[in-house]
Amino acid sequence: MEHTNPVLLWPFIVYSAAVLLLVAGMMVASYFLGEKHSEKATNQPYEAGIKPTGSARLQFPIHFYLIAMFFVVFDLEAVFIFTWAISVKETGWVGYFSILIFIVELIVLLIYLWRIGALEFGPNGKVILQAYHKKIKKDNFL
Repeated sequence: MEHTNPVLLWPFIVYSAAVLLLVAGMMVASYFLGEKHSEKATNQPYEAGIKPTGSARLQFPIHFYLIAMFFVVFDLEAVFIFTWAISVKETGWVGYFSILIFIVELIVLLIYLWRIGALEFGPNGKVILQAYHKKIKKDNFL
């Protein structure tokens, strides 16, 4: 059975104890030094001096999540390209053609997403204009 050397553990124990003491000290100091007032507006969210007008629970349109997914996907792709750039000398022509195929696939995917309309985030202007013209015609006939 191997035993760990206690000489190697004492710096970690001292550091952990110091961190715990520092956190506890900061919490105790904030309890005694902090303001103790309870007003009507204390528990309300701060909105730059304006009275709150509604709930903070808002539903975001799906496009925001789509943007987040695109960000993650393209971030990972950038990681692959950067790692290839670091090892370009070691990978040689095989690595070059591999990353070329990878980038071509990315471009094809981006074109596909653009063609199916996945990158359109607002209302279609033509549809709005057609609805406006229909409403004008309807109002003129009444």
